[in-house]
Amino acid sequence: MRRLIILAFLLGGMELIQPLGDTGRGAEWLLALGFLILAAYSVGEIAAGLGLPKIVGYLFAGVVFGPGGITVITPSATAALAPVSSLAIALIAYLAGAELRWGEVRERGPAILRIMSAELGITFVLIAAVMMPLLGRLNSFAQAGAVELLAFSLLFASVAIIHSPAVTMAVLSETRAAGRVARTTLGVVLLADVVVVLAFSGFLALARALVPPTGLDTGGVGLWGIIWELGGAVIVGAALGGLVALYLRFVKQELFFFAIMIALVGAALANLLHVETLLMLLVAGFVSENVSVPEDGAALRHAMERSADPVFVVFFALAGTQIIPREFGGMLVLIVPIVLVRMFGIWWGTRIGARWAGVPDDGPLVWQGLVAQAGVGLGLAVLVAEAYPARGGDLAALFVAVIAVNQFMGPVFFRRALEKSGEIPTGAEPGEPGDAADGATVPDLPGSYPDLPRHHSP
Repeated sequence: MRRLIILAFLLGGMELIQPLGDTGRGAEWLLALGFLILAAYSVGEIAAGLGLPKIVGYLFAGVVFGPGGITVITPSATAALAPVSSLAIALIAYLAGAELRWGEVRERGPAILRIMSAELGITFVLIAAVMMPLLGRLNSFAQAGAVELLAFSLLFASVAIIHSPAVTMAVLSETRAAGRVARTTLGVVLLADVVVVLAFSGFLALARALVPPTGLDTGGVGLWGIIWELGGAVIVGAALGGLVALYLRFVKQELFFFAIMIALVGAALANLLHVETLLMLLVAGFVSENVSVPEDGAALRHAMERSADPVFVVFFALAGTQIIPREFGGMLVLIVPIVLVRMFGIWWGTRIGARWAGVPDDGPLVWQGLVAQAGVGLGLAVLVAEAYPARGGDLAALFVAVIAVNQFMGPVFFRRALEKSGEIPTGAEPGEPGDAADGATVPDLPGSYPDLPRHHSP
């Protein structure tokens, strides 16, 4: 009830202040940022009280208060807050890389690689197969030939198989889960993200070759451009990680501000040098963590986690503002089979991969941590729309609809898997003493990772 009262006051305050936005010297985005932090956190606490992951509440807040709901957050404010999403993706990528230790990669890498290969491969084939007959239902593809349907089905599948490191790490942070399922899921998600970016680049180039774009962007991305975007990301990321390690060794001051600077400079470098941001910062986090003294690496991680708290809440809320429920009604005939086929592919592929890796007990639970989608998937959908101005819009709308459904289901599935595996400490359950849901302690937001799985044995 207290959270509902807080939301009522927030909405009342926005009603009083928002009319000043027209003469507020462009401060509308700042008002929207403050509102999203408070409102999304409040809805997240309500979700936690209902036994749901807080991230579901953050997403729901974005849907309700964004353009698809009561439009407290206007489209112009959402666009103005886009840099916050970019900062969040940079922080997520760096923290994800910092969670990979070379010893663990060497020990668990083969098993994770086999699970990921089977899961991505089977899911990709199934989605591409089901998209061939479904694409014709979109108006812009009504007259498309077999080659066009094949090219766009493969392109769609290369995006639809993506997972969400942001959701995975947020749920692990919230639940403080530690164990084999948590570790395997995180490893598969991180590795799959790199593979999907590679696959998407290849299939976008293939689509451009088979079906040249008719819009302004007809030049496409050459082979060397793709090689540099990915290979350069590894080189630049390794160099950035080395510089961070040197700073931690010889300076190690003002880590809170230094953590923010890493994300901002990293994102700017990626844009300037035309390399893949996510891969570059993931490599930077991995290198800095593995060449630094463990205590120094932990200090930087904790500083970055503290700076990321409000950024992550806004990131998920902004992802929710991209969901316009009324626009999805006519796509249900496409959304439902795609979501179901994707879930079946993940379930089947994970079980086969786990048996192949010699860890059959992982399959029945790990697949539930791979359902969620967010962040990077939306970015890839935008790239498709930019490459194909005519048909890309329909594909992007379908991407967003499918991702929206998986965004909400994924955290619930993952938490359920962690509960079944017994990897969630009792104190992390919503509403129990010491949890933020009862208001007794400092909020435990998605950026905090004090007990991530790598600190425990498998």
